[in-house]
Amino acid sequence: MAHTAAFRPSGNGTYPAKEFIMRYAPAAAALSLALAVTSSVATSAQPEASPRAAMLISEGRAAQDAGRSQDAIDAFEAALTVDPAYTPVLIDLAEVARDQDLQGKAIRYYREALERDPSNFAAISGEGEALAEKGAFDQARANLAKLQSMCGDSCPETQALAATIASPPARPVLTAEARADADEQPQVN
Repeated sequence: MAHTAAFRPSGNGTYPAKEFIMRYAPAAAALSLALAVTSSVATSAQPEASPRAAMLISEGRAAQDAGRSQDAIDAFEAALTVDPAYTPVLIDLAEVARDQDLQGKAIRYYREALERDPSNFAAISGEGEALAEKGAFDQARANLAKLQSMCGDSCPETQALAATIASPPARPVLTAEARADADEQPQVN
């Protein structure tokens, strides 16, 4: 049987290719494992916002704290335009939408954040709170169960969502029929 040069024994009876593989394979495996772990950690970390986006986000949060919702929305949307990859600005937009009692819009922002980062606790909790505020308690409880399995009962996001589910909405949730009946009621001055 013919052997190739790499698999032909040398003068001392060893196989050069086999010796090379056995000598360097463990080091190569360790190096590749280290690179794989490092790259997976690097890709999972949330990048910082660009300096311009960070400034706009600060302006938006200040406007939101001052009760100027439209100014906050404008700043957050500008930040999203400047740095579209920065997911936390979607959470900020959702919070402003909830402040304006626009839970449907808030849910859309939370879901976009969750598409980008499925384990974003703030997005899971916020979506659950917005769902509870809309009266969708079953879906909110599903978000609560998801949070409890991911971060436990002591997690601040879990506690906030549990508190929202436990307390009824501050304003009544009107169905389309109830709104129509309310619109038909004569106004008493």
